[in-house]
Amino acid sequence: MDKCVNLVKLSVGTESVESLMAWQEMRRRELPEGLPRHVTRMWPKREAEILNGGSIYWVIKGLIQCRQRVLRMDEVIGEDGIRRCAIILEPELHRTLTAPKRPFQGWRYLKTEDSPADLPAGKSQEEPLPLELSQALAEIGVI
Repeated sequence: MDKCVNLVKLSVGTESVESLMAWQEMRRRELPEGLPRHVTRMWPKREAEILNGGSIYWVIKGLIQCRQRVLRMDEVIGEDGIRRCAIILEPELHRTLTAPKRPFQGWRYLKTEDSPADLPAGKSQEEPLPLELSQALAEIGVI
């Protein structure tokens, strides 16, 4: 049986989990199935492991803050004729414990044991900590 692996991706230009949700909701109206997607030029070589329960973890303002489960990967051909991978995601964003992540390009694999845990039920509805405080606490390993 294949093991599970996740992806981690910077959400460029996103200010908060709420702004990522709003952007995805706006884009979903333009898509045939209404499912959020992230299109990337590189096809993950570890596709089977990702599709075995993996998620994409979103880095917002230097912190992993949420994740979305990966449903499947579809081939899309751009107007330039280049084959790309559309990573199809479940609509729900799951808030996670924050974890600092330095900037990088593209996406990276993220082992399940290195992935931040989801926030406990009910915590996701609480007012988030100010960004600076959350970053400082994550840097010293408190959250």
